[in-house]
Amino acid sequence: MRIVYFSTSEMGPVHQSGHYPDAMTEDDYLYDPAIVQRLDFSKCLVKFNPQISAAYPGPGMRVRPLKASDYDRGFVRLLGQLTDIGEISRDAFFRRFAEMKKCPNTYFVTVIEDTVTSNYASSIIGAATLVIEQKFIHGCAMRGRLEDVVVNDTYRGRQLGKLIVATIIMLAREFSCYKISLDCKDRLIPFYQSLGFALEPGNANSMTMRLPRSSL
Repeated sequence: MRIVYFSTSEMGPVHQSGHYPDAMTEDDYLYDPAIVQRLDFSKCLVKFNPQISAAYPGPGMRVRPLKASDYDRGFVRLLGQLTDIGEISRDAFFRRFAEMKKCPNTYFVTVIEDTVTSNYASSIIGAATLVIEQKFIHGCAMRGRLEDVVVNDTYRGRQLGKLIVATIIMLAREFSCYKISLDCKDRLIPFYQSLGFALEPGNANSMTMRLPRSSL
């Protein structure tokens, strides 16, 4: 298995052995993929026709956590369909991945992979992020934030946008978040309303969904 290391310009000093203290493999997941597979979509309020779920997203598709090697599968380019991402080098990507991974139960960057495409460099075709904030309010509760939702232009119309958002909602429920929030553009308000989010009065385009408590 090939080991991926960070450049000295990005990560600072190395051990005398020449290996970085936080070396990782290209197959490292940002979080445990078993969490996605066990999400119970029978409790999901988002409806699909035909029925799909994170565990069964359709032929040739896989929903999973971000991997270190997804830089080469087009993850960063996909984000470019969402917003201006600037220049993100391989080293910068690996560094940010490692920093997120050091914060357990906080960053849940989740992707949809086309496992049958011949275009490996563009095989990440959907993504969204759940960020979990630990609060003191509501009895030291946790709040989720939905961010960076994007589906490749050529894959739209397959319920994949609904699926990646529903997966994030179910992840937030799995970790007992009391609510999940997002900010969106005007044109996307109807889409998120159809999935159960509601506008917060007097708070621009901020939307929330209150969630029932559950536990791992």
